[in-house]
Amino acid sequence: MQTRQLDFKFYATLLDAFTGYLKSDAIYERYWGFSENPPHTPEEFREKQFQSLIDTINRVPFDSEAADKGTAFNEAVDCLIENRPPVGMQFIKVYEGGKIACSSFKPGKEEKVVELMATYNSRAFLFPMPLLKEFANYYKGALTQQFVQAVLPTCFGNVLLYGYIDELMPMSVHDIKTTGSYYVGKFKDHWQHVVYPYCLMQNGSDVRLFEYNVTDFKQTYTESYTFVPERDIPILTSHCEELIRFLNDNRDLITNKKIFAEDE
Repeated sequence: MQTRQLDFKFYATLLDAFTGYLKSDAIYERYWGFSENPPHTPEEFREKQFQSLIDTINRVPFDSEAADKGTAFNEAVDCLIENRPPVGMQFIKVYEGGKIACSSFKPGKEEKVVELMATYNSRAFLFPMPLLKEFANYYKGALTQQFVQAVLPTCFGNVLLYGYIDELMPMSVHDIKTTGSYYVGKFKDHWQHVVYPYCLMQNGSDVRLFEYNVTDFKQTYTESYTFVPERDIPILTSHCEELIRFLNDNRDLITNKKIFAEDE
């Protein structure tokens, strides 16, 4: 079987970043449109969004406490699902009364685990155990962190789309989101709910239901989407082609050659 030539390689959150750049003005209006003293002018914010997109394309390392918290929460859920120790971080159980699991403390049968302390990138996060169990129980039997990829033909050549599905169930795909605040439809402009079902379908697995399972650590929320190939594949193709135009227009700023499939 002949391998299809690849011209570009995109992952879902890169498509998200490009959407954020395209919608810079709308984002500015949402947060600062009625502010008497905004931190940026619309032009300055648009430039910041442009630079942020270039940095994302070039895989420039960044430090984010919010991102670390999300990573730690996701790993904690996966550890409960798979009944395994954490990878790349440390977990400590916190019992009622603030007692922690350590060599000098042996909890009795009456001791109840109320929180999990996760330490990742030198940051410590406390997660309520009932919340972690709620997520883990919802995904009982799921396959965690499943890598998927598929080729999308465009007018500029073949794009390899790829990424990791947080939780794959027999009839649904799930992405865990943590956020400081939530509003209805917060993730509707994200691309996981299009990219991942597309990749699965191209590999013979027709799973069209997608859920973003969201928590602000007080409540949980669900955004559900159904992948409709006849509607969504043309939209996905158009977005990728628009991103390719942007890449070609700004090629002198791009140092990440993988995005042009030059690592093949």
